[in-house]
Amino acid sequence: MSTPRESQRIVIAGASSLLGAELKSLLEESRFASWDLSLVDEETAVGTLTEAGGEPAVIQPVEEGTFARAKIIFFAGSPAFSERNLPAARDSGAFVIDLSGAALNVDHARLWFALDDVAEVSPPRKTLYAVPSAAGLVAGKLLDALGRAALSRLAIVFFRPVSEAGRTGIEELEAQTSQLLSFQSVGQPIFDTQVAFNLLDHFGAASRENLKAVRDRIRREASSAAAQSVPATKVLPSIQVLHAPVFYGYTFVANSELKPGQTREALVEILRKSGFSLEIAESSPLGNVVAAGDSAVHLALPEDDPAQPGTWWLWGAAHNIRLPAATAIKLAEKLVA
Repeated sequence: MSTPRESQRIVIAGASSLLGAELKSLLEESRFASWDLSLVDEETAVGTLTEAGGEPAVIQPVEEGTFARAKIIFFAGSPAFSERNLPAARDSGAFVIDLSGAALNVDHARLWFALDDVAEVSPPRKTLYAVPSAAGLVAGKLLDALGRAALSRLAIVFFRPVSEAGRTGIEELEAQTSQLLSFQSVGQPIFDTQVAFNLLDHFGAASRENLKAVRDRIRREASSAAAQSVPATKVLPSIQVLHAPVFYGYTFVANSELKPGQTREALVEILRKSGFSLEIAESSPLGNVVAAGDSAVHLALPEDDPAQPGTWWLWGAAHNIRLPAATAIKLAEKLVA
């Protein structure tokens, strides 16, 4: 089915999620502010009262015709919800932009990293795009930048915030923090373990959150980024994901091996040109709070490792919700340009 060229209808599928809410907010501040916006989600969220374009709006179920006449469809809910509804969305003829990870399992979907030097949207245009997770976008950006400094090895450890598990994850950390400070036993329905005041490499056996699955997704995204970077790199980064007891914002530490003789000044210039925000004020340490409400990837100044010449440490932060949502909006703007 083809979509009329003049269509100005956007559908956010998974509108009740944190990503869905962020997409809606950013769309209302973008060139799409005057477009017709439809909000849909799973049955458990249907009927939720929200607003769109300053007017009251109710989240609707996905039904026959939900995606008809849409120009752009965003998927921002659970992977299972997206997987069920991707076929109908694709049949509508709209540009489909998936942020859930479900499209990673669909043949011919294009993973889009918003790397400025890559012609990532070029004829013939695809209709299904996958926007990587915030961590995947960070990995892609690092590979693209460090590849210009003859990167030979890269290892990244990501510290995952509880908001990656949605509002219920935030509520559980908040409740556990209060309970522990009051010397009460903690509830743990989401993570099946204590996540407050605790760093972890996995959650409890009954948790629906799986850090291994998160790591696997980031590795797949990084592998695609390596192939798309300019110049293309054969370096596949080693990646680990740990739970951090914070509400928002990925932080990460990266260890890289670069060409001998690389200077800090030259590396800083490469990172700046690649779009990183470099934090140079020693009086303001870089953490996840710095990235709050920001779509940039922030880095502290790189530090060389005196024990291993050519090895550099990078410490950084990125907002786990704003970064992929802003990337998806940027892609949508390119598609309808």
